Amino acid sequence: MSREKVCLVSLGCPKNLVDAEVMLGHLPPDRFEIITQEEAADILIINTCAFISDAQEESVDTILEAARFKDEGQCRMLIVTGCLPQRYREELAAELPEVDLFMGTGDAARIVELIDQWKAEQNQLNAISAEPQALYDHMTPRAKASPFYSAYVKIAEGCSNHCSYCIIPKLRGMLRSRNINSIVAEVRKLVTEGVKEVNLIAQDITAFGQDRSDGATLEKLLQELVKIEGLNWLRLLYAYPDGISDELIDLIATEDKICNYLDLPLQHINDDILSMMNRRIDEQGIRQLISRLRERIPGMTLRTSFIVGFPGETDAQYQQLLEFVEEGHFDRVGVFRYSREEGTAAAKLDQQVDETIKKRRLDKLMKAQSRVSFRKHRPLVGKVVPVLIEGYSEETELLLQGRSPSQAPDIDGLVYVTSGQADVGDIVDLKITDTTEYDLIGEMVGFEESLDS
Repeated sequence: MSREKVCLVSLGCPKNLVDAEVMLGHLPPDRFEIITQEEAADILIINTCAFISDAQEESVDTILEAARFKDEGQCRMLIVTGCLPQRYREELAAELPEVDLFMGTGDAARIVELIDQWKAEQNQLNAISAEPQALYDHMTPRAKASPFYSAYVKIAEGCSNHCSYCIIPKLRGMLRSRNINSIVAEVRKLVTEGVKEVNLIAQDITAFGQDRSDGATLEKLLQELVKIEGLNWLRLLYAYPDGISDELIDLIATEDKICNYLDLPLQHINDDILSMMNRRIDEQGIRQLISRLRERIPGMTLRTSFIVGFPGETDAQYQQLLEFVEEGHFDRVGVFRYSREEGTAAAKLDQQVDETIKKRRLDKLMKAQSRVSFRKHRPLVGKVVPVLIEGYSEETELLLQGRSPSQAPDIDGLVYVTSGQADVGDIVDLKITDTTEYDLIGEMVGFEESLDS
């Protein structure tokens, strides 16, 4: 019997990508062949995001685009999974008759069972667990979709912070942290398979272990992970600012394997806005945290994200945020327009901000940060940094490209290599010769000497 060809399109964040990999890992290879060409797939899976309205629109557009392959390609089954059906389980079933099977955020392990059930019934199947409880571990099958040298490891699922603008607890459930031994076992296995860079992810990694009774903490997890031989880089993504302990700062400062990089979503700087967002930190606390990080970890790369146009945000409050960015605290900044999400506390607030104003504020903030980023990059010229080679540039095959420890995959810039040769997955020393707002340019150390000898 020939195997069915399966193509999965994953949208949204790296946490969603891990879910997609777990889903693919549950497809027995004797029955299913995983491919990347949508038009050649017998089964198409769209793993959706529903965090904000823009993500929801992208998800629906992708579903409709995939549906045409039921007429023009060889697709016989269209599956929609992830956050969008988890949030709109009833509405989507009525509005998207093209979809054969809906699955939620906690149903990846049921993929084969549900495919077989649909085949037996030949009717649209809405199989979404109302309260997601799933939490994968090191024994969970997983078909890694990221490059062989890099991996995301999800250390916890869900979130219990209840920020007033955020729908994640309703989509993903409350915080559920993994066992430290399970995470260590997973990372060991990944390293034996060639992974050199591990990016630890969760909705809030600093909350790791708070729901457990075994004393697990992020700091204890890192102390075990740095012992793994063959692991080069550990990067921490999505750290809630009031969870940054002195012990964590010391670990980042002293452990060579932990990248001097922290993704620290702040969302705003105005105390009134932060309070309405239900954030547990104020401007003074934020400034003190940044000072601690900068003082104790020289060369630290800080990334953050801000929301503009939160309900009631005045011109003065926005100006305070703009001036804070212009002070130059951050190497990388992401900016989002506030999205009024049904079911969140903030959606009920008065004084919703006009979309035109949100866009203008976002553009101005990003332009301000681009100037800061360029200014921060210039002192790197002449310095030598380690770079993980990822292959040839998409712009030209004359240049290799890679990333330094200060650049997380997919969200930050790149390093372009103007001289020298290396294999994909190699970590090489690169002397920086030029910079842009987001990218670095350099040549491999020793390459000129080898040409002269």
